[in-house]
Amino acid sequence: MTWCLAHFIRILIGVCRRGFYKWQGDPSSPSPHTIRAIPGRAQRGGRGRRNMSAFKLQSIDWQTASNRQAHHTDRFYSKELILRRGQLFKFSLTLNQSLGSADGLTFTVSTGPSASESAKTKAVFPLSNETRSSGWSAQLLSRRDNVLAISILSPASAPIGRYELSIRISSQGKDSTLKLGTFILLFNPWLQADVVFMNNQAEREEYVQEDAGIIFVGSSNRIGMIGWNYGQFEEGILNICLSVLDNSLNFRRDPATDVARRNDPTYVGRVLSAMINGNDDSGVVSGNWSGNYAGGLDPRNWNGSVEILKQWQRSGFRPVRYGQCWVFAGVLNTVLRCFGIPSRVITNFNSAHDTDQNLSVDVYYDATGRPLDKGSDSVWNFHVWNEAWFVRNDLGSSYSGWQVLDATPQEESEGVFQCGPASVIAIREGDVNLDFDLPFIFSEVNADRITWIYDASTGAQKRTSTDSHSIGRYISTKAVGSYSRMDVTEKYKYPEGSREERQAFEKALGKLKPRLSFGPTSARTFTRDEREEREEREPSISGRFKVTGLLAVGKEVNLALMLKNLTDDKKTVTVNMSAWTIVYNGTLVHEVWKDSITISLDPKEEIQHPVKIAYAQYEKYLKADNMIRITAVCQVTDEPEVVVERNVILDNPTLTLEVLDQARVKKPVNVQMLFANPLDEPVKDCVLKVEGSGLLLGSLRIDVPALRPKERSRVRFEIMPTRSGTKQLLADFSCNKFPAIKSMLSIDVAE
Repeated sequence: MTWCLAHFIRILIGVCRRGFYKWQGDPSSPSPHTIRAIPGRAQRGGRGRRNMSAFKLQSIDWQTASNRQAHHTDRFYSKELILRRGQLFKFSLTLNQSLGSADGLTFTVSTGPSASESAKTKAVFPLSNETRSSGWSAQLLSRRDNVLAISILSPASAPIGRYELSIRISSQGKDSTLKLGTFILLFNPWLQADVVFMNNQAEREEYVQEDAGIIFVGSSNRIGMIGWNYGQFEEGILNICLSVLDNSLNFRRDPATDVARRNDPTYVGRVLSAMINGNDDSGVVSGNWSGNYAGGLDPRNWNGSVEILKQWQRSGFRPVRYGQCWVFAGVLNTVLRCFGIPSRVITNFNSAHDTDQNLSVDVYYDATGRPLDKGSDSVWNFHVWNEAWFVRNDLGSSYSGWQVLDATPQEESEGVFQCGPASVIAIREGDVNLDFDLPFIFSEVNADRITWIYDASTGAQKRTSTDSHSIGRYISTKAVGSYSRMDVTEKYKYPEGSREERQAFEKALGKLKPRLSFGPTSARTFTRDEREEREEREPSISGRFKVTGLLAVGKEVNLALMLKNLTDDKKTVTVNMSAWTIVYNGTLVHEVWKDSITISLDPKEEIQHPVKIAYAQYEKYLKADNMIRITAVCQVTDEPEVVVERNVILDNPTLTLEVLDQARVKKPVNVQMLFANPLDEPVKDCVLKVEGSGLLLGSLRIDVPALRPKERSRVRFEIMPTRSGTKQLLADFSCNKFPAIKSMLSIDVAE
């Protein structure tokens, strides 16, 4: 009996203990989430009773529409929560039960692999009644039963990218961790504390929010423009842009450090300048200047960045074929604006490619007037790069503002084809010792051009002229709020020939001297006596090419060589001339014409000699640039040769776009394309490609029937606008005789 009573008491005590531990939240319980009873919640029976279930997230309202409008990210087609750093965002979450006043809430945000607080890629911060002035912070805006309204403030120096957000609820010594979701954080040019802050509202709208623009092309004596669809807000583009960073060499070598450095636009810009070209990594675009674009697309056929970026993603991040400088610049502009870094596209006419960084470019001809691919220097008819706007904390505030970034793979920098950022102010002042790549960019706009005559039979070469004024002309960008050309040459250099310009040049040369090894052909190796000797032997004649007829594909090219005797003596001049089709960067394609003449000039006489190049001579060799280079080497016995050169650009026939209806959001709109074949022969393999952000999703490709000689074509197609406002429709028409005819049309879309 005694044993039975004792056994009964032990059983009773065990049952009570299990009930007590279950009520308290026994650590040995299989549930990982344990909650303390919330004080102050009286239950029937007098004593507070506890909800024993774990905290769970019932729902979360990211308030996406209002947050994105406040953060100026509402133009993105993505439905994700896209935010800008240094700015509050608000949300509300609903839990499965109410919190007690003693319960603690702590948030964790993290971005990238191996996130850490020391690298500032992870932050842990409590929910409080006010926001902190530094670091991440969370504020409780209101609480009603189990619904919490919260705001979170990110620091203005946070790395950009995709973040994960979670909350830890601490109750009665136990923690429950709930994953809330993800958001994307971008640079904030609206915030003064952000290093990309741009104060002017009109400029901010142009350089961050504008999703279409124009790029200037052509030559210094015939400036043209093409439209470009940046499309930074198009569906999927933001995620592709983030993939650009995640495919970089820097990320693959050290992902944790790379992500941590994404807080700095200087670093991000430099990485992007490497990643937009495909030379060293899984970059976006493969460059090609050969004139042969088999296996890819002629660079002139692209209308914008969107199709390029999507094709890069679809291919498994293999470089898209092919691009040239304006393509690299257009794509880089898309990514910069997508991330919130103010940016614009810049065109430099007569752009020097100075490979040895001695601030001069050497250009060679033979005695017959043929341009030679000798040496590695060159002068491009035009070159296109980007400017991005941010503070240069690494250099000092005096070098902040516009920074050059060039994604075109020209020369390696630190073992990689990347260029910039280089302060435009530093370029103008000749401070070429500063980071990054200042000597190369300074030369692009300031180098002296030296002309040589080379004799292949003897290996001898003669310097005929030095030109310190022709490089870096009409540096151009799109004007704010219009399609006008804005000249920014004075931002890059002082007026040509001015005292300040020469001082900046000499300063740059002085800073480069310690690391230069001047070769026998450098402009800087001539002694003072040699310079004086050259000045005493100035040529007795001058020459230039003058256009005398219409410059159009399919027509005869008509020019005149104007030769003038500068002396009081009679002169006999031997002239050797040639004409080559070229790519815009000076790459020779094919010789299409040549001639030699001897002319007698009376004292002070000027004569005009006609130059005629038939369509049949150049039609097979003309590239999409429509460029022909005509050269004349003029020789008076016992005097230095005079080299006369002119690049001409032939006009394409007109491609006309017309809107046939009033454009309204989500209403079909008919557009008409008009084209007339100007040739006396048929054209075939005709394709029309159309795209435009806010006007149609993706792009249209339309096969156009072959056209007989002089026949007109009329093609109608339909677009469906998705956004109101002024939008840009871009078209590219190609066929066997015209590789790339461009057109653009501004369309006002009503709600």
